[in-house]
Amino acid sequence: MTTAVSIPRTGGSGGRTAVAARARQVVKAYGTGETRVLALDNVDADIERGRFTAIMGPSGSGKSTLMHCLAGLDTVTSGQIFLDETEITGLKDKKLTRLRRDRVGFIFQAFNLLPTLNALENITLPMDIAGRKPDKPWLDRVVETVGLADRLKHRPTELSGGQQQRVAVARALAARPEIIFGDEPTGNLDSRSGAEVLGFLRRSVDELGQTIVMVTHDPVAAAYADRALYLADGRIVDDMANPTSEKVLDRMLSLSGEAPAVSGRAS
Repeated sequence: MTTAVSIPRTGGSGGRTAVAARARQVVKAYGTGETRVLALDNVDADIERGRFTAIMGPSGSGKSTLMHCLAGLDTVTSGQIFLDETEITGLKDKKLTRLRRDRVGFIFQAFNLLPTLNALENITLPMDIAGRKPDKPWLDRVVETVGLADRLKHRPTELSGGQQQRVAVARALAARPEIIFGDEPTGNLDSRSGAEVLGFLRRSVDELGQTIVMVTHDPVAAAYADRALYLADGRIVDDMANPTSEKVLDRMLSLSGEAPAVSGRAS
């Protein structure tokens, strides 16, 4: 078991409470008639800018669906999703693709690195595809924040799993997106590597002013966040400020009736 440490949560917003993304009366349904399943049931949620938010809940609670809808990776059945003041529900595919590319960053359980490129080339790849030059001072700061300065010329096969995920974190940060979504970003890592990556995510909020939303099952991972939103049966049932692993574990137990794994990795 990984022991949660006390982590300062100053946030990167300088006390601002501006909203980076929000959901309004969002419904996501699959199927029709008797087979209709409500993954999200009239959800309202505000994601504060410059803060680290964990989305939690039992399997099938709708937590990944909410993240995918907020990120524009999935459509809603009804309701509205906003990124800053831009409503993304109803955007045409081309505009939505451009918005995700220019304003949103993603970190997934799978590292999604190209094996033929070195770490630096993987980090800058999305900007290269978009025809944009990296902001070198910012890129240097990101690389320093995630501890990759001495690994930039290494290809993925020459990096550990934790280092590969740090490349993925740097890739998400490098384009200075308004918000980063992480779908169980430490799920493929051992507890030590997972703690390192979570520490870098925490630093990116505190030192770089980033806004991060992370789906996780793991109470230890959630303890790095400023806030934990809990879903059950497609609805938000709790909103916990300054979560600790113990408080999160107790809340998860009350929601699911069974203990989640507390291993320092998202399961």
